[in-house]
Amino acid sequence: MRFAPDRGLNVRMLTTMFLLGLVYVLFVALLLAAGVSMVPVLVIAALLLAAQFWFSDRIALYSMRASIVSPEQAPELHGLVDRLCALADMPKPQVAIAQTDLPNAFATGRSPKAAVLCVTTGLLRRLDRGELEGVIAHELSHVAHRDVAVITIASFLGMLAGFLARMAMYAEMFGGFGGGNGRRSNQGGDNVAVAGLAIMLISGLVYLISFLLIRALSRYRELLADRSGALLTGRPSALASALVKVSGEAARIPTRDLRQAEHLNAFFFSPVKARGFSLSSLFATHPSLEVRLRQLQELESQLDRPNS
Repeated sequence: MRFAPDRGLNVRMLTTMFLLGLVYVLFVALLLAAGVSMVPVLVIAALLLAAQFWFSDRIALYSMRASIVSPEQAPELHGLVDRLCALADMPKPQVAIAQTDLPNAFATGRSPKAAVLCVTTGLLRRLDRGELEGVIAHELSHVAHRDVAVITIASFLGMLAGFLARMAMYAEMFGGFGGGNGRRSNQGGDNVAVAGLAIMLISGLVYLISFLLIRALSRYRELLADRSGALLTGRPSALASALVKVSGEAARIPTRDLRQAEHLNAFFFSPVKARGFSLSSLFATHPSLEVRLRQLQELESQLDRPNS
């Protein structure tokens, strides 16, 4: 792939992945020490992961009511994708369009050879060719760097921790950790109840820590996609213009439409936020607009600077 690397961002992503792995190793060690049977839980979590991994493209397209389009149906869009894929030396993903006024784009799929790039009609109406090229280059960077697969795999044990926490909570609610007759049975039931409560608390804490680390990883990968896409096209200012335009236009979209799309924030070029309080404002999948624009401005200055 010809997307330009960024050593600083790569180090931050590797550090985040290392911390995530360390948390998961400690979590599994604690569960094994507590005598928790991991086999059925791992099987269920693995099935959920496999479904998310293999069908993420179909799920995302269905959620956005998007459909694959041919070169005959969208010749200009396909032409842009063809050109950028040739520049990046990567396989061309399938191209889809979502019929919604929400101006956005996303890429999904488990690998560059099984990827889908989707843009909305709202985005196509609002951006000029250079801005649209910047957005598509950003999304192709996600495809080239296998971001969907990375985030899906990184979230596996976080999903496992959340699943265990819910199981322990339900068992406690329905008396699964108590029971039995006599003093010995009561004492044994109390010990099991304490163990169940401990598992629930540990699992909840691991889920929270992993959630925060995965969100940090997502923000780093968004910055990398901005940088890689801008350097591929050679026009950071066009991508910055698209960011400003999309962020401003999204504010005019009805709240109902924003809420329908908010669950796909991790996929989007620019996150959508419904009016009022939202957890996405606390645990953001994307860096702030100011941070993204500052990076692109620095890139523009570097490209404009004559070689010494």
